[in-house]
Amino acid sequence: MTAKHDQNKPRYDLLPPLAIDAMAQVMTFGAKKYAPNGWKTVPDAVQRYQAALLRHSFAMLRGEINDAESGLPHAAHAMCCAAFIAELTAPTS
Repeated sequence: MTAKHDQNKPRYDLLPPLAIDAMAQVMTFGAKKYAPNGWKTVPDAVQRYQAALLRHSFAMLRGEINDAESGLPHAAHAMCCAAFIAELTAPTS
């Protein structure tokens, strides 16, 4: 049997596919509305995405499922906001 040394590698197979698909739908909506990857160049991006994350979170707390403008789940919008914040604040090598 051949050894496969992958025990310390990220487990992408654990990502929830429906949630990732919903996130991709939000990203596609944003790319059409603004520009592909436009989120990378938003002024004061971290603060603005934190505010947007809170707006989507509070909408969910009020019982709203989908965003009125996009028709997509607030949870997926919140995932995108969190991903943008994580990406923009990640340490660079």
